[in-house]
Formats: sequence, C-alpha cells, structure tokens
Amino acid sequence: MKFKPLSSKGLRTYSIKDRKSKVKVEDFASLPPAGLSFNDFLESLPNILAAKDLKSVVSAVLTAHKNKKTVALGIGAHVIKVGLSPLIIDLMERGVVSSVAMNGAGVVHDFEVAFAGVTSEDVDKELGAGAFGMAEETGRLLNRAIKRGAKTGLGRAVGEMIGKSNFPNRDKSILAAGFRFDIPVTVHVALGTDILHIHPSMDGAATGAASLYDFKLFASVVASLEGGVYINIGSAVIMPEVFLKALTLARNLGHRVEEFTTVNMDFLQHYRPLTNVVRRPTLGKGAGYRLTGHHEIMVPLLYAAIMEGL
Repeated sequence: MKFKPLSSKGLRTYSIKDRKSKVKVEDFASLPPAGLSFNDFLESLPNILAAKDLKSVVSAVLTAHKNKKTVALGIGAHVIKVGLSPLIIDLMERGVVSSVAMNGAGVVHDFEVAFAGVTSEDVDKELGAGAFGMAEETGRLLNRAIKRGAKTGLGRAVGEMIGKSNFPNRDKSILAAGFRFDIPVTVHVALGTDILHIHPSMDGAATGAASLYDFKLFASVVASLEGGVYINIGSAVIMPEVFLKALTLARNLGHRVEEFTTVNMDFLQHYRPLTNVVRRPTLGKGAGYRLTGHHEIMVPLLYAAIMEGL
C-alpha cells in the first residue's frame, strides 16, 4: 500500500514545566467565606424564565440530596480549565454530588493541574511547530496509569495515581477526590481525540478496556437516577451520547428511571445535549432544564445557591 501507519516512535517531547500554559492554579475559584448569605439575592430574582429554572434546578438538587438520591455530573474538560474543580470537589465531599463523569480531555487537564499547577497550552502557537500535545509527563504518567485501569476503571486508576502522589496540587484533582471519597469518577474516551493518544506509551486496548469498565459503572449510576438529578456541564457531544446509551441500557435491564431531573449547562445550547439530556430522557414524568451562560459564572452561581439551601 502507498500509505502505512505513522509510528510515534522517536516523538520529541518536552517538560510541562517548560511549557507556557494559559491556565494557572492560582486563578482557580476559592470557596466563598462562611456566613455569606445568598438567599436574599436568590429571592430577589424574578420567578421568570431562566431565573425560575435556576431555582427549580437548585430545589431538585436539594430535594435529591435530602432524600439520599443520586446527583450526577457529566462534564466537559472546559469546566476544569476555567478553574471550577474546587467547587465540584467540595460538593463531592459534602455528599451532594454522587458521581462525576468526564471525557478524555478532562483527565489531561485534571492531571496537569495536580502535577504542575498549570494546564491549557496555547494550541495556536504550538500546532505550527508540531509541539501541541507533547508534554512528556502528561503522556507518560497518564498512559502508564491507564494501563492499570482495565479491572478498576480508567477514572479510578488515574485518581489513585494522583491521590497517592506528592503532586503539589493533588487537592485540586476531581479524579483524586473520587478515589479519596470512594465516589465514581468515570472517564469516557473517544480514541484519537486526546493528546495522550499521540504518545508512544498509548495503549489502545488498555484505554478501551478501562473506558468500557467506566461506561458500565456510569450505567449503574444512571440506573439509580429515579428521584435524582443529572447535570451535563459543557459537553456537547461525548457525555450526551454516553448518557443516552447508559439510560437505555438501564431501562432495558428493568431499572425504573422515569421521574428525575436533567439539566444542560453551557454557554451555547447544542443539539445533542438538548435532545439527549434535556428532552428525550424526561419525556413523560421527568423535568428537563437548560441554563445558558459561561461556566465560570454559572457553576459558582449554582454552587452558592446549593450551599445556601444546605
């Protein structure tokens, strides 16, 4: 044949510590000070359209938490890149968030924050030189951890690696928090979409097996959503598709998942999350909402409202 698979042997890498990154851990959100009342602000909002929906979503989360029902998050990597991990981790620790599911890019940014305190390289600058995605530690350490994930899941394997490390910012890792609190943090990989996949240490079979384990674990979470809440934040394709398949699997196996709440949060409302998260799953007895706005504003707003309710 004229074309043969391109080998990544001899790939030129560099240390993430020498790379210019656009996101620094110093820019991450901090937890609001204790005693700050948020209720007056919420009560001042008009009970119309998006403000009404926000109140309904907060009420659904608080009700599910009170009744010990599942509150699950599905997130895109952008949620981590804009510094929202501390808020999600706090909700996990408080027992409000029962599980987190993310795409493959989420693992990259979660690890880089924990390991180096920076993430989100300048793709425009690095792509021309063929340097995009070549952080040596990211490829080596993550692919090594993932190879151990076939029997425990990709998220668990990486979370354990970060959690047991001496990385300076491991407390900012959602994956490590899942390991620490024994909460499912599942990772759903599309092969070829993440910078890990261009490194010679990439093992496609191991990655596939680990991610498949996580899909089955996520399906178990979805099977428990009756009376609970599923919130999709910033994933336009991967998580909406994974969620829909997990839901039909759970229902096919006889699990009742009908009366529950779904939410899509993004700065643009796309077809798949609106169809596969908000509308189709809640036909009948469920309720679906969409909250539009930038994650770095909307997620802290939702967090503060939940904290006030608690």
